[in-house]
Amino acid sequence: MRIQMVVGVFLVVIGVAILVFGGFTYTTTRKAVQVGPVGIVAEEKKRFSIPPVIGGVLVAGGIILLIAGRTRP
Repeated sequence: MRIQMVVGVFLVVIGVAILVFGGFTYTTTRKAVQVGPVGIVAEEKKRFSIPPVIGGVLVAGGIILLIAGRTRP
């Protein structure tokens, strides 16, 4: 398999994942209160959104690479 086709498949998979999920959520922890040796930890959930346009561009680019990789020079 050519490297061009591998990159094309990778771009299509990542693009479809972006279109389906639209981003990802992660959790951060921080110290809310610290009194001597005792402390309270707060967890915050944050969302990182990725615009669907980027997913569409990745899918289109991957398909173009797959088509270009199939043709023989």
